[in-house]
Formats: sequence, C-alpha cells, structure tokens
Amino acid sequence: MMKLPEVSVSYECLVRMFIAPIQSKLLLTGIELKVFNQLSEPKSADAVAKAIGTHPGNTRVFLDGLAATDLLQKKNGMYRNSPVAQAFLVEGSPTYLGAMLQMMHSDHSLENLSELVKEGPPPKPETIPEFTEEMSKKYAAIWANSERAGDAQTALEIVSKLPEFPSFRKMLDLGGGPGLIGMAIVASRPSMKGVIFDLPPVVDVAKAFIKEYGMEDRMEVLGGDFNRDPIGEGYDLVLACSCLEAAKDIDSIVKKVYDALNTGGVFASIFNSGLTQERTKPEPIVLSSLSIALMSPERSNLLGFDQGSVADSMLRVGFKSVHSRTLNTPWGSTELNIARK
Repeated sequence: MMKLPEVSVSYECLVRMFIAPIQSKLLLTGIELKVFNQLSEPKSADAVAKAIGTHPGNTRVFLDGLAATDLLQKKNGMYRNSPVAQAFLVEGSPTYLGAMLQMMHSDHSLENLSELVKEGPPPKPETIPEFTEEMSKKYAAIWANSERAGDAQTALEIVSKLPEFPSFRKMLDLGGGPGLIGMAIVASRPSMKGVIFDLPPVVDVAKAFIKEYGMEDRMEVLGGDFNRDPIGEGYDLVLACSCLEAAKDIDSIVKKVYDALNTGGVFASIFNSGLTQERTKPEPIVLSSLSIALMSPERSNLLGFDQGSVADSMLRVGFKSVHSRTLNTPWGSTELNIARK
C-alpha cells in the first residue's frame, strides 16, 4: 500500500514568491493610474473609474486586488486608501514614494533574467549613455521624499542621543543628496551649522531645499566627488547615510573623514548595508541590487559591504573607538557605526 510522503516544511514561501510579482504590478499600476490620489475619502469603483477614465467592471476587480494587498480598504462596496497608501502613495504629499518606486522598478527590472543567467552579462556598448546633470537632479529630488518618509527622523533620533550632541557646532552630511537628513539634525540644535556634500548637480537640489526650509543662514553646500575632492574640515560630526558604497577605496574615504573631524569628533555611518550569510542577506538589499550585479559584475560592490567592514575600516585608520549595532529599516536590517576620534 502506497504511503504519503512525510513533509516537514511548508511550501507557503513559494506561494508568497508566486504572488509577489502580482502585488508589485498592482502597486505600480495603481501609481501609474493615480488611483491613490482619488481615495483619500471613500469612493465607489464606478466613481473611481469615471475619475481616471477606466473600464468600470475591470476597475472594480483591480481595486479588489489592491484591497487584497491591504493598500486599500473596502467597506460596504466603497474603497479608500489604507494608512500606508495615504501616507506614501498620494501625489503632492511630502512623503510620496510613488516616483521613487517607479524609478527603482525601471532601474532594476529583471524581465530578461533567464537570458542573463544563460548568456552572462551583455556586451558593453561602444558608447555608454552619459548620466546627465538633469538625471542627477531628478534622482536627488525623488529621494528627498524617502528622507522625509522616515530616514531623516531615524537619523535625527540616533544623532540626538549621542552624549556629544549638545557640544556639536559644525556637521558634514557626506553624500547628503537632497540634504533633508542633515537639515533635520542642524534644525534641532540652534547653535549648529551644517554642510551638505555631494556631486555638484545634486547639491543644486539641496540648495533648493535649504531655501524652502528657510535655513540659508545655517546650511551651505559643497559640490564634489568624495573619492577625489576635499570635503572640508573642522567638523564635530560627519554623517554618512547610505553613501559609502560609492567609495572606490573605503579606507581612503574613512581616513578623509578622520582628518576632517576635530579631536573628539564623531563619525556616524547610518544605513550601511551590512551583508550577512555570505552576502545573501538582508533580502531587500540583495534583491534590489541583483540586476546591477547581473548586468555589470564590476559594479557588484554596490551591493554593499560585508557586516563589520566599515567598522574595521574605522579602526584601521585611527578612530579610537567604534560602536556598531543593527538598525531595522524598511529595506531590512542595516548597520549603524559610531566612531569617535
């Protein structure tokens, strides 16, 4: 008599992987059709279809799919945004992340994954498309909402709890992008001033935000490439949020930071990738960088550092102490390293 096989694990994870592309397609289509803009207040499917110019019956099915993913709430046939959709998917909100998600999808699409695995990386084009100044500005402006959506608040909480915080007078936000993290920290200390350092087109975006937030008298910008250009000096705090992966030589950048700090100064490296399990975790960081690694193996360093690598570099260049811990973020577990000169 045949016996059923003994099964000690569940295939639930396979089902979740199977439906994940459907979930992301629903999300991206909702952003494209501006569905979430319509649903700050409850509406019927017919009302939504009329507002966005779509087929009423299929709109209802589509909205049910969004409700299944918990991006919408449905009650008595009426739909409205869930708290997450309301916070992050309504255009015009300072925490709107729709443009960022669309950008990341286009940058990290794996529609040709089978081909890449079979054939390897595609041949390099004879002429590589230039990453234009306008593209840099566009990306920086898009990432500003990500900083406002939680990153700046997290960084401020970390820095404000440092015992040295009350004594800080001048800080550098290295690779600071649109500058909202650095501005949040400076704004919390009336006696502090700050510098946003990034590529010249990017600091143009930071300038606009500095003006918008009325901080022209306390914030300035410095344009350059930290791999080769001076970053200034006389800082009590240097902040590096998710930017050290762009270092061509991590020790040289960390030494540059060390030299730029006053004695007793603090280097806070926040949101480091901190890869573990032979560079296969955290899952969101590894998977979001997969297409880069497949298309351009020479850029695989952009996946991030092994856990502890940044802290080791800090000690190698002369910092007297380094304190590290895991930081939980929407992108998974990251590293926080606090080094003292």
